[in-house]
Amino acid sequence: MSDGGPEAGANRRQFLKAAAAGSTAAGAMMLSPSASAAEKAAPSKMAPPTPKQAAMERQPPTGYNAEQLTEYFVERPGSDIMVDIIKSVGIPYVAINSGSSFRGLHESINNYGGNRAPEIITCLHEEQAAGIAHGYAKASGKLMAVLCHGTVGIQHAAMAVYNAYADRAPMIILAAHHGDAKDRLSQVHWAHSAQDPISVIRDYIKWDDAPQSLPSFAESFVRAVKIAMTPPMGPVALVLDSHLQEEEAKGHEVHVPKLSRTTPPMGDTASVKLAAQMLVAAQNPLLMADRLANTSAGMTQLVTLAELLQAPVVDAGGRMNFPTDHYLNHSFLQREVVPYADVIVGFDMEDIAGVITGGVDRNVPEARRNAADGVKVVTIGVNDLTMKSNFQTFNRYYPSDLSIAGDGEATLTLLIEEVRRAMTPARRNQNGARKAKLAAAYQEMRRQALEDARYGWSGSPVSTARLSMELWSKIRSRDWALTVDGMFQSFWPQRLWDINKHHQYIGRSGAYGVGYGAAASVGAALEHREHKSVAVNIQSDGDFMYVPGTFWTAAHHNIPLLTVMHNNGGYHQETMHLQRMASRRNRGLAGSAAVGNAFTGPSPDYAQIAKGMGVWSAGPFTGPDDLGAAIGKALEVVAAGEPALVDVVCQPR
Repeated sequence: MSDGGPEAGANRRQFLKAAAAGSTAAGAMMLSPSASAAEKAAPSKMAPPTPKQAAMERQPPTGYNAEQLTEYFVERPGSDIMVDIIKSVGIPYVAINSGSSFRGLHESINNYGGNRAPEIITCLHEEQAAGIAHGYAKASGKLMAVLCHGTVGIQHAAMAVYNAYADRAPMIILAAHHGDAKDRLSQVHWAHSAQDPISVIRDYIKWDDAPQSLPSFAESFVRAVKIAMTPPMGPVALVLDSHLQEEEAKGHEVHVPKLSRTTPPMGDTASVKLAAQMLVAAQNPLLMADRLANTSAGMTQLVTLAELLQAPVVDAGGRMNFPTDHYLNHSFLQREVVPYADVIVGFDMEDIAGVITGGVDRNVPEARRNAADGVKVVTIGVNDLTMKSNFQTFNRYYPSDLSIAGDGEATLTLLIEEVRRAMTPARRNQNGARKAKLAAAYQEMRRQALEDARYGWSGSPVSTARLSMELWSKIRSRDWALTVDGMFQSFWPQRLWDINKHHQYIGRSGAYGVGYGAAASVGAALEHREHKSVAVNIQSDGDFMYVPGTFWTAAHHNIPLLTVMHNNGGYHQETMHLQRMASRRNRGLAGSAAVGNAFTGPSPDYAQIAKGMGVWSAGPFTGPDDLGAAIGKALEVVAAGEPALVDVVCQPR
């Protein structure tokens, strides 16, 4: 949305001028109670500068200021060289919440770099900036930088960085501060600096460095990009010294190293061959995938493998791994297919132990085992290649029968070749019967999902199934992309939509941190803007309230994003937890679970909040009848290159 033209600016100036005059007059009245009414009403006039004051503007500085004169004007600041380095690796965007500790680099990006590749994405909070970088990386396969102001900026960004780490998503964080105490000119500089600024997030980044010279920064930056983009991918961080940005660099040669990408690690050939033999020999093989497909090639290869074996696939949803409209997608039949599997191969799975055992609840005497006792389990992935002890992102340990360290997508090519070699004519002849059986189970699953979606179809508040289908009916004929996972909407999009292109879904948040959805959606929409795809965000209300300023960023940068609110009036998952506790303690369920969880008294008006951020909005809608028309209008706004939001009051899940 426009910030207003020259006329709007003139009105603002007139208002401020009038306000200033009014406050001056009011001050005069308080200081001079005996002034006449005419004097009180007359606006005050500022006296012109005295000859002495005017002369001071033209005199050379003296004392401390004179000493600074020779150092103040810089022909070639260090931050210009930093921009050259950032440009050399092809980083298109830098997300920032403005801070003085990186003023040198900020100015260089604007004026020396022309604010192009990288372009600054203006954010209102560092958590939002890091969340945008997270979503952009998954949607584009490219890296975004995040500039943070000192220790406070890093602390604000911390949760979003943790989401990205847990989700194996890359970003490069530049934490600026005044490293040398002699350069700290105020109490603010001291409070915003640290001996080790990265220590706050070091437990959940892959690598960090604190370069002390421009040549060192050049090497460190290129190395950081290389490490961030090598599977398992993840955030990296560099300390960016403020003095290094602002000092004169003229006459200092800085070699910008060429970025050499690392080939993703592939699984051991002999182990992959053994896995292929196990799959071909299995009576009921099962393929599972979580953070497998970082590109469309990964999804295509998994389809090829599944069809070769006529094996069902359970997509755990960390990435877009398998088409939802393919008859071998049995993701919502996991409880049916896991118990009958004799060989399970998991690709980059976050929690293979939970699949096999069903998890452990301390309130249940014995864990229910999902899989058969004799099942053979093969894991292929890179989780074991980057493991840290403090933050427990790795889930329960499971002793796989064959554990292959290697990027799942890179290893799939070799596995497909080995399966083709191992496939006998007798085994291939079984595929027709397997296909018919699996296709029938898939069709029944989809039929049942449609039947379940009819429940509460005309109800108020709107059912999450109706919300999903109203949205689907409007976008299905367009090129679109879903930017959130649907967990809080009972996964209706994955159950009912035809999601069959890799760019149409980017996966979960990683660490399930609230505040991810809005920011990641804007980051993903930034990439989809380049391809004219409609980015679609089904936005949870609690998540919205963590980072509402994200929608201003979308409006400010003309990032077209369709947001449909899942406004269920509070933190419903936490409400259910309290209900569970009250039930176990025989204390009843009436009312108490809403305390601390419900967004009432008053209820937030998300349409008005969005409108105040410059986003077109409609709602709130409490019934489904007008929903289709509102979404249609919002799509027109998005097609014109602007963000739009439709607020829908919904059932909890």
